[in-house]
Amino acid sequence: MCGPTGAQEPSWQPVKGHIMTRWAKDVSATNALPEYPRPMMKRQNWKNLNGLWEYAIRPKSETNGPENFDGQVLVPFCIESALSGVKKKVVETDMLWYRRAFDIPREWVGRRILLHFGAVDWETTVWVNGREARRHCGGYDPFSIDITNMLKESGPQEIVLSVWDPTDKGRQARGKQQIIPEGFMYTPSSGIWQTVWLEPVPLSYIRSIRVEPDIDENCVWVTVDVAGPGDGYTVRAQTLIPRPDDEETPEPSGFEGKIGQHLCISLPGEPKTRLWSPDSPFLYDLDVTLKDRAGKTIDTVESYFGMRKISIGKDERGINRIMFNNKQMFQYGVLDQGWWPDGLYTAPTDEALRYDIETIKRLGANMVRKHVKFEPQRFYYWCDKLGILVWQDMPSGGGNSDERKGQFELELRRMIDASRNHPSIVMWVAFNEGWGQFDAPRLAQWIKQYDPTRLVDHASGWADRGDFGDVRDIHLYPGPGVGPALPNRAMVLGEFGAHGMAVKGNSWGDDSRWSKYGPKEVARLTRAYLRTIRALRPMIYMGLSGAVYTQITDIENELNGLMTYDRELLKMDARQMTAVNLELYDPPPVVKTVLPTSQQTPQIWRYTTTKPSEDWYRPGYDDSVWKTGAAGFGEYDVPTNIVPPRTKWTSSDIWIRRTFDLSDKDLVSPHFLIHYDEDAEVYINRQLAVKLPDHNAFYTLVPLDKETMRLLKAKANCMAVHCRNTNRPQYIDVGIVDVLPPSRAAGIGSKAKDGSTRRSS
Repeated sequence: MCGPTGAQEPSWQPVKGHIMTRWAKDVSATNALPEYPRPMMKRQNWKNLNGLWEYAIRPKSETNGPENFDGQVLVPFCIESALSGVKKKVVETDMLWYRRAFDIPREWVGRRILLHFGAVDWETTVWVNGREARRHCGGYDPFSIDITNMLKESGPQEIVLSVWDPTDKGRQARGKQQIIPEGFMYTPSSGIWQTVWLEPVPLSYIRSIRVEPDIDENCVWVTVDVAGPGDGYTVRAQTLIPRPDDEETPEPSGFEGKIGQHLCISLPGEPKTRLWSPDSPFLYDLDVTLKDRAGKTIDTVESYFGMRKISIGKDERGINRIMFNNKQMFQYGVLDQGWWPDGLYTAPTDEALRYDIETIKRLGANMVRKHVKFEPQRFYYWCDKLGILVWQDMPSGGGNSDERKGQFELELRRMIDASRNHPSIVMWVAFNEGWGQFDAPRLAQWIKQYDPTRLVDHASGWADRGDFGDVRDIHLYPGPGVGPALPNRAMVLGEFGAHGMAVKGNSWGDDSRWSKYGPKEVARLTRAYLRTIRALRPMIYMGLSGAVYTQITDIENELNGLMTYDRELLKMDARQMTAVNLELYDPPPVVKTVLPTSQQTPQIWRYTTTKPSEDWYRPGYDDSVWKTGAAGFGEYDVPTNIVPPRTKWTSSDIWIRRTFDLSDKDLVSPHFLIHYDEDAEVYINRQLAVKLPDHNAFYTLVPLDKETMRLLKAKANCMAVHCRNTNRPQYIDVGIVDVLPPSRAAGIGSKAKDGSTRRSS
C-alpha cells in the first residue's frame, strides 16, 4: 500500500476561528485519513490520494477550468472546514475546482487502474490527463472510474475535478446542510469529503460481493459480481469456523460456483455458530477469490460477516416487538448527526470516528440512529467491530419534480448497495419528519423487497402514511411518549429528550439562548436525563421497541448533546447515565389500565367549547346541557395524530368531564396517560391534579401526586379537563394507568452479571 501523498514542502495549517477537537493536532498534510477506506472488500495493493490538492472557486458560468488555482486544500476535508486549510463558503453560483498530480507505481503496469471516490458533494465531473472520465451526481455514495485508458505511459498523471454544490438552493439530498446555518441546520460540506484512492485490478476482477446471513438455516449466502470477461470463470467464498477450543486450528468452510450464483457457506449450527450481537459482536473472516478457466486465482478480496437476524414478532401478550436473533431486544440509542467542529462532515481521524461509537457503547446504549447523513464505510466497520446497531437514515432533500425524485431513489439504492453487508445496520429510514417526503408507501415496499434482511421505517416522525414498513416511528420532545400497539408494526420513539446545557469555552458560537433557558450545572442536567429515561421503562411494557435520545454531541447552534461539540466534556454524570440506560434492558414495570383512554375503545365524555361557569370542574356540577362525544377530541386528518380524533374540536378551548369507578383503590403508582395539545389542566374530584404547559403530540405518562391519590375513591370519581390550543393541530385524551413493579414473567430482557445486556427469549 502507498500512503497519502502531497507536496514535498506542505504549507498547510488548519484555519482558526472555532473550537477544535483533540484529534485535530494529529492531522497533517501527509497523514490525512491513511486507513484503508473499504474494510468490507479489501485488497492489499492500493494508493491513497488524500493530501494536498490545488483548489479554485470560480463562477459556475465559467465553463473552462481555471488557468491558475487559488491555493491548496487538504483532501478529504470539505472546503468549508477548518481542517481543509481553506474554510471558504461555496454558493450555488460557484464552481469548485480541484487538481492534483499522481504517479502510478511501477509494479502496477499491466493492471487495470481504478480511481475511487468515497463521496463528493454534489455534482462532480472528473478529468484524467485532460480527458473527461465521468460525471457523477450524489453527495453521499461512493463511485469508481476505470481510468486505465486515460493514463500516460510514463511520468506524472493529472486529475481535475469540477464540483457544483447548490446546498439548500437545490433540491438534491443534502441532509442538514444550509448555506446560511441557523437553528438545526448546519455549515455545508461541499466537494470532496471522503477518501480518494487508486487500486490496481486484473482485466477481470471482483467488482462487488453481497453477503446475506441466515441464522435459521445456519448458512451465509454470498453473491459475487465480476467486471470484465468471465466466461468459464468461477468464484470461491470461504470462511473459518472457530472450534470449541480456541487454541485449535479453525475449520475452513466454503463453496465454489459460477459468477452471480448464490453461494451457500454452511455453518455448524448452535452452539458452534457464533451469532453477532451488541453483547458479542463476533465477525467471521471471509475470503473471496476469482479463478480463470484453468483454475488459477486472478483476484482476491478480504471481507467479513456477522451472523445476525432482525425481524418483527409477537411477544407473549401479542404485541409486535423488534426481534434480534429471534429474541426480543429493546434498542436504545442516540441520534448521531456526524458533524465535527474541525472537519464538518469528515472526522479528523479514524480514532475520532471510533471514539464516538465507543462512547455510545460505554454509556450503555446498544444503537445509534445515523441522522440524515450517510457515513464513510469505516464508521460502519467500527459499529460492526464494537457492536452498535445502526438505524440508517437516507439524507433528506426537497422539491417535487420527477427528476429530483428519481435522483433521490437512485441515491437511496446506491446507499443500500454500498453498505448492505454491514451486520450493524438493522433498519433503513427513508424519510425524516416529512422533509422532501414522497411516495413513502411505495418506497417502503421497494426497500423491503430490495433488502429483506433489514427493517424499514418509511417515515420517522410526523408524516406516517399508514401500515407500511415495519415500525411506526414517533418523535416527541422532551417526551417520552408512546402510541397504541399496532397490528402489523412495532412502535419506536425515533427522537426524544434533547435536554441542553451550554458549556463556556466548548461551544461553537453564541450560547446565550441555551445559557438562559437550560440547566446551569451537571447535576441538574443529569437529573433531567435520569427522569426522562426512567419514564421510558413502563412504555416498553406498553409496546415501545426502541428509543433514540437526541443527541450524542452539541452541533453548532444546538447545545443538547450528551457531549460538547469538541468531544472534550461529557455534560452529565457518566456513572448515573450508564446505570439508568442499562435498566432499559431489565424487565419493565407492568402497566395496568385503571381508566382507559380512547386508543383502543371509544370512551364517552361530556364536553363543551363554550366557557362554562367557574365551578365546572367540581363533582356536583350540572353538565347535562353539555354535548357527549368520544375522546380523543381534536382536528381530523392531522399526520401527527397517532390515534385519529373521534370527536371534532377546532375551537381554541374545550372542557370535558366524566365519572368513573375504581375496581381496586389500592393503586401502587398511578399515572395519567395523556395526549394533550396544547395546554391542559386535569382535575380529580375538584383538586387540580396536574397542569401541563405546551403540548405533547403523543401519549405520555404523568404521575399522580400523593394528594390526588388520597382523593380517589371507590365510586363516582370525577375527572374534569380543560385544554387550550393556540396553534393547530390540537388534541386531548386522558386515562389513568397503574405502574406496578416489574414481573419477570412479563420481562423482555435481563441484565447479565458482567453488566452487558443479554436478552431472554
